[in-house]
Amino acid sequence: MSAKPKLRTFPDRLRQIAMFEIGGLVLITPPFAWASGVPIRESIGLLALLALMAAIWNGAYNTTFDWIEGRLTGRTADRRPFRLRALHALGFESGLLVMTLPVIVWWTGMGWVDAMIADIGLAITYTIYAFLFNLGYDRLFPIAPDGAAAVVLAAER
Repeated sequence: MSAKPKLRTFPDRLRQIAMFEIGGLVLITPPFAWASGVPIRESIGLLALLALMAAIWNGAYNTTFDWIEGRLTGRTADRRPFRLRALHALGFESGLLVMTLPVIVWWTGMGWVDAMIADIGLAITYTIYAFLFNLGYDRLFPIAPDGAAAVVLAAER
């Protein structure tokens, strides 16, 4: 076990969160509006609020997960194995689901069942997106030995 696991720096974590949330809004708002029947303007507002909630959760969850993983295995997040990546993404989305369901009900006026279906649809979509995004982010910005993240071209790996 490692006493001091290498974590992403605060600026690197902020970049990761910003890139994830902006990418998610761009990719997911149009299909959400279409599938839910919530007008696009309301969908943008709702998903922006959910993105803010997710951004806060993202920083707390990922930092905690990375710290625990580092303490238990001595491994940095960019070296996370496939199964643990899948568990990581599912844990993130499950926690977020619990926080966002009441907001969807309140914002849209949907019933709890319809809001749960919409939230689960978002969770499934974001779970896949989170897995792919974090895999790509870890490959593009690996954690350097000093804890900083360095940009690495795919050809160099």
